[in-house]
Amino acid sequence: MENNKILWVVMGVSGCGKSTVGQALALARGVPFIEGDEYHPASNVAKMSAGQPLDDDDRADWLRALRTEVRGARDSGTGLVLSCSALKRGYRDLLREADPALRFAHLDGPRALIAARMQARVDHYMPPSLLDSQFRDLQPLQADEAGISLDIRLAPADLVAAILGNERGRPDAGG
Repeated sequence: MENNKILWVVMGVSGCGKSTVGQALALARGVPFIEGDEYHPASNVAKMSAGQPLDDDDRADWLRALRTEVRGARDSGTGLVLSCSALKRGYRDLLREADPALRFAHLDGPRALIAARMQARVDHYMPPSLLDSQFRDLQPLQADEAGISLDIRLAPADLVAAILGNERGRPDAGG
C-alpha cells in the first residue's frame, strides 16, 4: 500500500495532543485531516461541558459517523488522518470495520502533564475534571492492533517523524 493511502487515527485521552499531531501528520503526508471532536453531537458536548463523562451509548453515533468518514477515505483512496480518542478496543474495532488496515498512533504520557495541558487550553468544552474518567476507559493498543504508541514528552515534530517511520517499517522510535 502506498504510504499516502494509509489511514491513521491519532488517539489518546483528552489533552494528549491528538489535534496538534494529527494536523501536522496530515500536512506531512499531504492527506486530509478530520478533527473527531467536531463530529460529537450537541448532546455529547453539553454533557462533557457539564463535567459528565460519556458512556458507550453516548459515543455510539459519534463513532459510527467517524467510521463513515474512514470508509469514504478508504474507498476514494485519498488517505486520511483522524483525531479520535478511540479509548477502548471496541471503539477501535468499530472504526476498523471501515478499513481493516487502519493504523493507530496512541499518544501516551503522564497524567500530570496531560492535566497541565488541559488546564492551559482555552475555549474547549472538555474540563480537566473528566481526565480521570478518560484514563479509566483507556485500553492501550494491543499486540494485534496495527499502530504505534508514542511518548507525548517528545516534540510534535518528533512524534510525526516516528509515525512516518512506522509507515516505512522502521522500528517504534517513540516510546
